[in-house]
Amino acid sequence: MTVRFVASSKLPTQWGTFTMHGFEDVESGKEHVALSYGDIDPEQPVLMRIHSECLTGDALFSLRCDCGFQLEAALKQIVEAGSGTLLYLRQEGRGIGLLNKIRAYHLQDGGADTVEANEQLGFASDQRNYAMCKDMLTHLGVKQAKLLTNNPRKVAALESYGVQVVARVPLHVGENRHNAAYLKTKEGKLGHMK
Repeated sequence: MTVRFVASSKLPTQWGTFTMHGFEDVESGKEHVALSYGDIDPEQPVLMRIHSECLTGDALFSLRCDCGFQLEAALKQIVEAGSGTLLYLRQEGRGIGLLNKIRAYHLQDGGADTVEANEQLGFASDQRNYAMCKDMLTHLGVKQAKLLTNNPRKVAALESYGVQVVARVPLHVGENRHNAAYLKTKEGKLGHMK
């Protein structure tokens, strides 16, 4: 077990009322959240998103990335579908943390792309780990997913943990002049799909 369930509560949002499930990483103590909406049928594919924390995009409305736009679009699509779940993982900056993300932004201001900036700081281009997803989805009863993502690593991660991805649902929102190069780098260097 990588995470343990702690508690659930209602979370009203502008799109609808979700149930928020809190989990704690048994080794690091990091806290992760699953938001579920409607009835999750373990025998049916569930519309879902794996979303890594992005304080700058999710809470501070940054235009440097597409994260906040993707978070909002995913929650809206889940409500429109009548049921689904979103896993919100505390892995800021593709796993390098907030302060290192600010350092990476500084390098990007000087001309590095998002991958080069992480590497110049001594990190891999993407340090995220999705092991906690297995326990979170087991708790929710999710066995099959229609995954809202452009990232092939998330598809592979879910399948490696025994969750069948029956469909990948593209999530292209929020492109603007501030993040166009970032999105192009994600496609060219990180293999993100259209």
